[in-house]
Amino acid sequence: MESKLVIYNTLSRRKELFVPVDAPHVGMYVCGPTVYGDAHLGHARPAITFDILFRYLTHLGYKVRYVRNMTDVGHLEHDADEGEDKVGKKARLEQLEPMEVAEYYANCYHDAMRALNVLPPSIEPRASGHIIEQEQLVQEIMDNGYAYVSEDSVYFDVVKYNRDYRYGILSGRNLEDVLHASRELDGQEEKRHAVDFALWKKAHPEHIMRWPSPWGDGFPGWHCECTAMGRKYLGNHFDIHGGGMDLIFPHHECEIAQAVASQGDQMVRYWMHNNMITVNGQKMGKSYQNFINLNEFFHGSHKLLTQAYTPMTIRFFILQAHYRSTVDFSNEALQAAEKGLQRITEAIGNLNRIVPAQVTNGIEVKGLREKCYEAMNDDLNTPIVIAGLFEAARMINSVVDRKATISAVDLEEMKAVFRTFFYELLGMKAESDENRKAREEAYGKVVDMVLERRRQAKADKDWATSDKIRNDLTAWGFEIKDTKDGFTWKLNK
Repeated sequence: MESKLVIYNTLSRRKELFVPVDAPHVGMYVCGPTVYGDAHLGHARPAITFDILFRYLTHLGYKVRYVRNMTDVGHLEHDADEGEDKVGKKARLEQLEPMEVAEYYANCYHDAMRALNVLPPSIEPRASGHIIEQEQLVQEIMDNGYAYVSEDSVYFDVVKYNRDYRYGILSGRNLEDVLHASRELDGQEEKRHAVDFALWKKAHPEHIMRWPSPWGDGFPGWHCECTAMGRKYLGNHFDIHGGGMDLIFPHHECEIAQAVASQGDQMVRYWMHNNMITVNGQKMGKSYQNFINLNEFFHGSHKLLTQAYTPMTIRFFILQAHYRSTVDFSNEALQAAEKGLQRITEAIGNLNRIVPAQVTNGIEVKGLREKCYEAMNDDLNTPIVIAGLFEAARMINSVVDRKATISAVDLEEMKAVFRTFFYELLGMKAESDENRKAREEAYGKVVDMVLERRRQAKADKDWATSDKIRNDLTAWGFEIKDTKDGFTWKLNK
């Protein structure tokens, strides 16, 4: 099938026409969360970015196998080689089984993704469920001469690999520069070189998460899981590997080295990376005290937040920037996104109020769909799509204000554009029943307050105010009935 989608390939550092290995099938692997803490805004961006890609590839007619992993073992405290396993550490501190910790935070992550309307992947493998595949990968790399055993741990020999291939092709780093920048082998004497990374780590007696292997009890290095699970579910060669740009080095660089060292060539054709989220211009992190998890956003419970923000406001906020651009969080930016989202949703609601005319006059509907498709085909340019939807909202408001007219054909086209791009591709969803109920309750309290003011006006014999309130409400579609106990009202649809 003919493709028009152009995506930026981090490996080649240029935009390339997307051509799958085996059209119409597409294999896509995205690095998911490490399940030892609450889902935060940094988790939301890659999830939403690759949700858009998943939605659009499916919309174009591709059969997509989307694999998004969960790291529940092998992600250590200081780097990929040293420290205490994060899941194991939390389990020890809270006196839980490691899988209890992993399951709890996996469920929290899934709850947050559902709230953000992120579609579930086709397959969601966990590192702890694929130990055998990771051991097989390590053995293949050893058999090919690019790994060595030292004190019951297995390390990847980066220097030897670099002599035969090149280490650093994704990040653009030169191995000599990496060697100079690497810390000394303090406490790592078992490594041949400071840049060598662990494929399998010996488990010390206090280490909870451990498995038997040909090299002794231990656990896989962090980088192994994606290479092993990507190959298991997508084959030796697949189309897209994605994640945050903080994973380019060392994680994805090491993945490339592992794949080439084990099978002789690269597994992935297109590497895609979303940019980071900052807070008031500063990197988000617990050490900066600006770390905000998603539930805190949804409930407004963090000290940096001036209000709560709905999941759809968060999603819309993220999509207003191109996925390769930095997104800077501030309350002002989120409030602007909230207002922009409201403008579009109100315009969509107004579509059902419009009575079509014989002809379209004063607006130009033709070409709107094509402009949105052009933006999606240009490396998923969601800000341009949103700009097109804002323009469509302006047209709708012009018709509602009787400054323009729209034909029945163009009205149906306008509705179809919003269905396709706002809901299906951008993944926005209508207000939840819970939110709608809360809004309607607040709305009813306001009407009751106004009618109570009318009752008081009648008691004071202020007939002018009483009549004005009744007439205004009637004009707005309310049916008011006075009773001996006060009043009743309903809104005529």
